[in-house]
Amino acid sequence: MDLAQNFQPAGLPIREYLLVGLTTAVLTFLFTGLVRRLALRWGAVAYPRQRDVHTVPIPRLGGLAMYLGVCGGMLLAHQLPVLRRAFDYSLDPTAILLGGGLIMVIGMLDDRFELDSLTKLAGQTTCAGILVLLGLQWIIFWVPWGGNGSGGSLLILDQNQGAILTVLLVVTMVNAINFVDGLDGLAAGVGLISSVATCAFSLHLLDQSGGDVTYYPPALIAATLAGACLGFLPHNFQPAKIFMGDSGSMLIGLMMAAASTSASGKVQSLDGTETIALLSPLLVVAAVLFVPVLDLLMAIVRRTRKGLSPFHADKMHLHHRLLEIGHSQRRAVLLIYLWAAVLAFGTVALSLFDVFAVVWGIGIGLLIALVVSIVPRLRAR
Repeated sequence: MDLAQNFQPAGLPIREYLLVGLTTAVLTFLFTGLVRRLALRWGAVAYPRQRDVHTVPIPRLGGLAMYLGVCGGMLLAHQLPVLRRAFDYSLDPTAILLGGGLIMVIGMLDDRFELDSLTKLAGQTTCAGILVLLGLQWIIFWVPWGGNGSGGSLLILDQNQGAILTVLLVVTMVNAINFVDGLDGLAAGVGLISSVATCAFSLHLLDQSGGDVTYYPPALIAATLAGACLGFLPHNFQPAKIFMGDSGSMLIGLMMAAASTSASGKVQSLDGTETIALLSPLLVVAAVLFVPVLDLLMAIVRRTRKGLSPFHADKMHLHHRLLEIGHSQRRAVLLIYLWAAVLAFGTVALSLFDVFAVVWGIGIGLLIALVVSIVPRLRAR
């Protein structure tokens, strides 16, 4: 293969990615109405439980509409000459369609029949394995030690190490998004914010590399995920007409992990002056994971200290805490959006602007988010 074929002429295909994202959003929006009827007929309905916030039965299976929207967006991208490079030089989009389709089906079965946690874990691991088998896995990993005074070094991962890291990331991300899916519009909004940030970072890498086709797939994965979340939100924002269920939350988690892996696992510079560029992909991943993973870790610690299973359900998630403080459902969701946006876009900005200014901006943003979060409790005093 001619090396020149790996690069596109100057200019980012931003309009094409926007078209794909908006097409995915429109398709998801339209499919959601049909899926809602299917869920009611099939009996995939969430009846109120003690730990739930909703008080009336709500249909699930929203993940099916999101996946169909993603398929439509991917099909359109395949027909666009510029974005077809994502398919010609990589199997990453195919891995998303196969792995995402399987995890969506597993989620549908759980939405209807409530599978046990071990069965779901086995299914999640299998879906992560599909990504690995099709080549979507970590290749290198930045560490803050080593190197010749250049601010860290890169670990070159062999096939087994890369596979293990990828599977762990996918399973963690899938369960993290599943854990935060407790308020209307919460998981879809966090997925939208995170995928837009990842897409922006992928476009930055594409621009820096002069059009290297390596960075087309992560931008495409993130763009279609953003579109699916955007198209689903009007049906899911409080008061929700339909829930995404495990079919949607697990699909979002898998695609977020896949986009981060596809973008972050392929930066191959060892130049010490590019330390921030090397660190930025990992910071983006950390920002994308921060809210759901923090919630996941808090839930695991809380449950194991009580002698319960880590998968035991309770009503002590971050979104439940915000409700206890005095926020309404909508305000609690918007606050978590704010936290996620400050972290996700702040870490992307580290690779685009002056680091000192960005760190100050992130700090001020987090402080504002913290103050706004505790205002009801301060007023109560």
